[in-house]
Amino acid sequence: MIIQVLASGSKGNSTFIESNNTRILIDCGINYTRIKKSLEKIDRDINSLDGILISHTHSDHIGGLASLIKKVNIPVFIKEELYSEIKNIIPKENIVLIEESNVVINSLDIELINASHDVPAFGFIISDDKRKILYLTDTGYINRKYYPKVENLDAYIIESNHDEKMLMEGPYPYILKQRVISDKGHLSNRYTGKFLNKSIGDKTKYIILAHLSENNNTEELAQSEVEDELKDNKYKSKIILAKQHIETEMIEI
Repeated sequence: MIIQVLASGSKGNSTFIESNNTRILIDCGINYTRIKKSLEKIDRDINSLDGILISHTHSDHIGGLASLIKKVNIPVFIKEELYSEIKNIIPKENIVLIEESNVVINSLDIELINASHDVPAFGFIISDDKRKILYLTDTGYINRKYYPKVENLDAYIIESNHDEKMLMEGPYPYILKQRVISDKGHLSNRYTGKFLNKSIGDKTKYIILAHLSENNNTEELAQSEVEDELKDNKYKSKIILAKQHIETEMIEI
């Protein structure tokens, strides 16, 4: 399985995943041109995509969807709760409703888990016949019922949105600070580190920290706070920081 985060942050999100010649995007918050150029850098044709998974309908996750669908005829897989927003953006014939908690896209089996955000939102456990990964951003907490499902995965792409001290001492209005730290907001560096400490195992090769806030976090803080929570963990994984304007390295698991 091949993974590359094309963009991550409040200005747009998109992640490329490939396995056994199945190629998908998770979210499309950046425009067609940028996605096309990013894929060309790794010798992938944008017309070879087999589908797009949408986690939720905030603009930083679907802002480029209309521009892409105008150029590429590709199915967009969404949970039913997102339909009312998506139907006004792209043609109905491009929409594939996910009625249960699982969907199969060629060689990829995808299980949806509920995120906790201020709109309906979902994370994804994605597996092929050998590997399994978690993709989860834009959630205020992770329901403990999912913990057994996400133990010892090969890779985690997970939100590490803010440093709590930086957020509370920063310029955001109080009501916005409360939204960010609430159960309907975003995961802090410390929360993510504690979650990973409970979850990673001997299979875990990579942790990709995603959706870092430009105002309430830094790359150094995200990495150091997560590493601090993992310092006593016997399993060691490579930590990669996803960025807003630059693709991550392409990883293979």
